[in-house]
Amino acid sequence: MGNKKIAIIGVGNMGGAIAVGLIKSGSVSASDITVADKKESTLKKMSDLGVNTFHDNLDATKDADVIIVAVKPYHIEGVINEIKPVLSTEKILISIVAGVSISVIEEMAGIDIPIFRVMPNTAIALQESLTCISGSSKTEAHNDYVVELFNKLGKTVEIGEELMAAATALSSCGIAYALRYIRAAMQGGIEIGFGAEMAQFITAQTVKGATELVLQSGNHPEREIDKVTTPMGVTITGLNEMEHKGFSSSLIQGILASYNKMGNLK
Repeated sequence: MGNKKIAIIGVGNMGGAIAVGLIKSGSVSASDITVADKKESTLKKMSDLGVNTFHDNLDATKDADVIIVAVKPYHIEGVINEIKPVLSTEKILISIVAGVSISVIEEMAGIDIPIFRVMPNTAIALQESLTCISGSSKTEAHNDYVVELFNKLGKTVEIGEELMAAATALSSCGIAYALRYIRAAMQGGIEIGFGAEMAQFITAQTVKGATELVLQSGNHPEREIDKVTTPMGVTITGLNEMEHKGFSSSLIQGILASYNKMGNLK
């Protein structure tokens, strides 16, 4: 991949997870990562990992080959304006910012630079993210590098930018949906007799097993469900009760609500 120096602006939940994931993966040394953030406590955590830290965005990015912007949508214009003096066609700009298009970022930058939009999820800290990547004709020369970089942090899919809002709802928000299922199943487990820690472990490992069944076999989930839903059995009884209460429908509606919210942010 080459020893590119990486700057991350904004090391909150996502930016910090990227920094941690890169270090854990061994693909980038801590000394080649520079971060910028306003919070002293956040910078202290990064410094303890061996990462170079700055309060000033311009100072953090001036020597970087790759700049990852991981801030709230309402902060990105200010950030781009701050780092404009160091932007060039030699640097790769990667935006993790939800709801802000490549064309809008290009307009903010005012310079013809390679810009990627990338949407990981917080499992990136464990190198288990599903990361969606969008580029343009201007990014082709750097495409392999960016894909390889995020492949070190989980799995990647390359998508058209028009699908980025959908990717945010399904993958980035999807982490929270999956965790809420785990939380609900834990509560059910406690009600039927397990202690909280045991209920959490059983539920989490069960979900992990379910995902591996789908990922490794390539089977549709219903095919795996059919294997455990025997006639007049307890599993089909539970599934049907969940469906009567709107289980699948509520999940679908939640994904659509998040997707529609993305549209309102533009």
